[in-house]
Amino acid sequence: MTQNDQQDTQGQGLLGSTRVLLIGMMAVIVVLGLALVVMAIGQSPTVTEEVRVDALADSDDECVVCHRRTTPGIVEQYGHSTMAAAEVACRDCHEVKADYPDAVEHEGAYVLNSPTTAMCEDCHQAEVAQFNQSRHGLPAYVAYAGSQKLSPELLETYESIPEGSFNPDKMRNALFAKEGPAITRFACEVCHNIGKPAADGSVGQCQKCHLRHKFSLEQARKPETCNQCHIGPDHPQWEIYQESPHGIAYMTGGDDWHWEAEAGTLTVEDFPAPTCATCHMSGFGASGTTHDIGDRLTWYLFAPISQRRPAWQDNQTRMQNVCLECHNENFIEAFYTDADKATEAVNAWVEESNEIIAPVKEQGLLTDEAFDETIDFTYFNLWHHWGRTAKFGAWMQGPDYTQWHGAYEVLHDLAELREMVDDKLDEARASE
Repeated sequence: MTQNDQQDTQGQGLLGSTRVLLIGMMAVIVVLGLALVVMAIGQSPTVTEEVRVDALADSDDECVVCHRRTTPGIVEQYGHSTMAAAEVACRDCHEVKADYPDAVEHEGAYVLNSPTTAMCEDCHQAEVAQFNQSRHGLPAYVAYAGSQKLSPELLETYESIPEGSFNPDKMRNALFAKEGPAITRFACEVCHNIGKPAADGSVGQCQKCHLRHKFSLEQARKPETCNQCHIGPDHPQWEIYQESPHGIAYMTGGDDWHWEAEAGTLTVEDFPAPTCATCHMSGFGASGTTHDIGDRLTWYLFAPISQRRPAWQDNQTRMQNVCLECHNENFIEAFYTDADKATEAVNAWVEESNEIIAPVKEQGLLTDEAFDETIDFTYFNLWHHWGRTAKFGAWMQGPDYTQWHGAYEVLHDLAELREMVDDKLDEARASE
C-alpha cells in the first residue's frame, strides 16, 4: 500500500468516526427532547369535562312531562339542581290545599305560582328562622311600606328583630308614596320585597337570592347576585367591593375559586379572598353559616345616625373570626378602631345637619308635605346617600366611595343646607 493509500484510509476512518459521533449526539438530543415532552404532558393539568346530570331526564312525572313542553327552560334548570337530585318533586313546593291563601286551580290540583317561605321551611327550618330575624326579613319591607299594614302577629315579629327595634326613617315611606305604584313596582319593591309578607303569613322571598329553578350555590355566593339590590348612590356596596382589595382579588382570580364547595366547610383554599356571602353569611373559619345578614355587624350603618347593635360585641367576634383566616389580630384591631372613628365622624356631620335645619322646623317654615322643596331633598340626600356611602366605604375599604361619593358630598350638602336655611330665615324676617 502506498503512502497516499494509507492517508486515504486514515481519512475515511476519521470521517466515519465523526459521523458516528454526530449521529449518536443527535440521537441523545432526540431522546432527551421526547423525555421532556412526556414529562410536560404528565405534569399538565388534566382537563375533564364537567358532567351535567339531569335528574329529570327519565322522569314520567306528569308535571315534568307537561312542563317540558310548555316551559322547557324551567324543567331544564330544575333537572340540574341539587333539589331535583334529592328527589324533591315539583308538587312538594307548589301544591297546596284548595283553601290555601293565594292557591289557584291547575290541572285538577291547587298550586302556588310562587312558593312561599312556608314551603321552604319544611326542609330549611334553621335558614328560615335566621332569615326571619334579619334585615332581609320584615325590616326590608317596612323600609318602604311602613308598618301600618302589618298584622298584630307580624308587628310583634318585626319589633323583636334588632332592626325592628330601631325606628326606621319615615322619609323613605313618604318618598315611596310620592312616586306611586306605576314607578315603585319596578323600583323600591323589586329589592325590598325580599321581606314582604305572603298571604299565608310567612315572610320573605327566598328566590331573590336563590334564583329558581336551579338554586345554584355558585350563583348565591357570587357578589353579582347581591349587586341586584346593593348598588347605587344610597347603598353602593357592589361598587365599593369592586374597588376594594377583596373585590380586586375576586375580579382577577375568582374563576378558580371553589364555588360549589359544600356549605359549612369553606376555607381559604376555597376562597382566598371574601365575597359578600363569605363575610356576612358563609360558614368560614370559626363562624358558622347564617341567613341573618346582620349577625356579624357592629353598627346600624343604614341609619341616619348610626348606633351600635344589640350584642354588637358578639357580632364583632363572629365577623372577626372570618377576618382572622387571612389577617392578624393587630391588623384587625387597628382597622376596627379606625372604622369606628370614621362612623362617628359621619354621625357628627348628620347631627350638624339636624342642628342647621332645626330653626326652620321650629318656626314652621317647612311645608307639611315631604319632598316638595329642594331643601327636603338636600337634607335627605346628605344622610341617606352620602352619609351612608361614606360609612359603607370605610368598613368595606372603598376609598373613592368614602371620599368623593361620601364625605365630600356630605360637606357639599352641609354648605347648601346652611344657605337654604339662611334664605328661609331671611325671608321670614322680611315678611314680618
